[in-house]
Amino acid sequence: MSKILSFLRESNRIKHLLGGFLVALFAFGAIQAVYASIVAASCLEFKDKLWGGKWDWIDWAFTVFGGIVASIIYLF
Repeated sequence: MSKILSFLRESNRIKHLLGGFLVALFAFGAIQAVYASIVAASCLEFKDKLWGGKWDWIDWAFTVFGGIVASIIYLF
């Protein structure tokens, strides 16, 4: 359990998940939610790259996964 929590705390992955969910929640549609989370994730990672960091595909995936969760909520 502690390995999972340390993995989620690394690079603020919980915040990426929540941020993707919130961005997609305000998209007001299932397909728009996924699209909005993809755009938000790409913008966040591009910002990190511009500031001297590296593109982190795991952070990107967590942000998009948050959007997918929101789109599933829209489908129900």
